[in-house]
Amino acid sequence: MGKQATEMLKGTLEGIILAILASRSAYGYEITAWLRQQGFSEIAEGTVYALLVRVEQRGLVDVEKVPSEKGPPRKVYSLNTQGQEYLTEFWRTWSFLSERLEQLRDGGR
Repeated sequence: MGKQATEMLKGTLEGIILAILASRSAYGYEITAWLRQQGFSEIAEGTVYALLVRVEQRGLVDVEKVPSEKGPPRKVYSLNTQGQEYLTEFWRTWSFLSERLEQLRDGGR
């Protein structure tokens, strides 16, 4: 992924993580692994964890500590009602922006 793609991803990664959590509960490493499988190979695990802390502090996710076979309990994140509302707004904004960008690419038609 190039520098431009990395910069664009920074602005959307929070919404991407919430979209992942809308389909299933997950812990940080699972989210990072899934993103890497999808081609986002340069995403640092620390970036994902920082965003998870932020969405937790903002009340967009519920957190459950689940025992781990290795080490301390894992924090498993799931999207709550407030997070779903935020995600709905994220997709609305994404649609607006992507439509306008498509118009620009097509010469403003």
